[in-house]
Amino acid sequence: MLKIGIIGCGKQADAHAGPIQEMAGCKIVGVCDREELMAKQLYERFKVGKYFSDVYRLLEDTRPDIIHITTPPQSHLELGILCLEAGCHVFFEKPFALNSGEAERLITLAGRKNLKLTVGHNNQFNHAARRMRELVRDGFLGGPPVHMESIFCYDLGDPGFAKAFLGDKSHWVRKLPGKLLHNIISHGISKIAEYLKNDSPRVITYGFSSPFLESIKQKDIIDELRVIIHDNDYTTAYFTFSSSISPKLHQFCLYGPVNSLVVDHTHETLIKVSKANYKSYLRNFIPPLIDAKQYLTNAGKNIEKFIKRDFHMESGRKFLIETFYKSILDDAPLPISYGEIILTSRIMDSIFAQIYPSH
Repeated sequence: MLKIGIIGCGKQADAHAGPIQEMAGCKIVGVCDREELMAKQLYERFKVGKYFSDVYRLLEDTRPDIIHITTPPQSHLELGILCLEAGCHVFFEKPFALNSGEAERLITLAGRKNLKLTVGHNNQFNHAARRMRELVRDGFLGGPPVHMESIFCYDLGDPGFAKAFLGDKSHWVRKLPGKLLHNIISHGISKIAEYLKNDSPRVITYGFSSPFLESIKQKDIIDELRVIIHDNDYTTAYFTFSSSISPKLHQFCLYGPVNSLVVDHTHETLIKVSKANYKSYLRNFIPPLIDAKQYLTNAGKNIEKFIKRDFHMESGRKFLIETFYKSILDDAPLPISYGEIILTSRIMDSIFAQIYPSH
């Protein structure tokens, strides 16, 4: 029986506690938050072992095998070191750490302790993303990616919500080096990092405030981001983050030397773009029919998984947690490599240094 602890009992903790409780051979033995009422409410709703307001007591009283840290990233280094020193494997909510230096410190310590770490990039493990990864491994692209495009959109909501959230000068998000972007963009950057070979790619960044944020006098927050990543002489990537694009898109495209792949994370679809030669006007008729068939096939697979109760908002997170636990129990490979985690952090460091140079 794997004993699990959770540190940080806000909204994000629910997204971890739910999938964990559905897994056989796992038990949440304790939850902890500096605000005792927050810990107590999670304890009562999920009927876990104990609740604490002190991390040391959680670690001493429950002796967990794995800790899920769902606190703001400013606390990840300190809490991560504490948990590793106590002999716990650690699952960090994204972003993994405040910067690449902290990420490297945590990974080095985990190696010395023979413990494992991962990060909550759950979008990389939904059904469509997993099918994409299988095709890439099978050589569908015909070689390494020539180019990648990752688009991640975010809904700031109505003006009242945005003013309350972004107008709070003491909010922890505003204190991050990358502010609003820092808490979100690792989802989109990590998809690119998975396929990069250079551990220090060139990053060119342009960021600005949307007309919406300007209208509510929040011009110090950047919510429109355009990034070019140059891996080597062969591979490039574009990353786009936007709160203005509508409808909101979460897409990842891999362009190969022979074929390409397009993943729509919002609609859980995977489209194969294959090289084919058609005479004359047939190229205007047959490819659209092939694409239509692919969309119907995607819909059928999604319906099938829905009927089997395996199609929900947290399916990617559940798969990631299960795979992480399996890597611990069976000494199997981690679901997300340490190289990818560090590279994601380095790219983010470069982005924030360019758009917030004073930080």
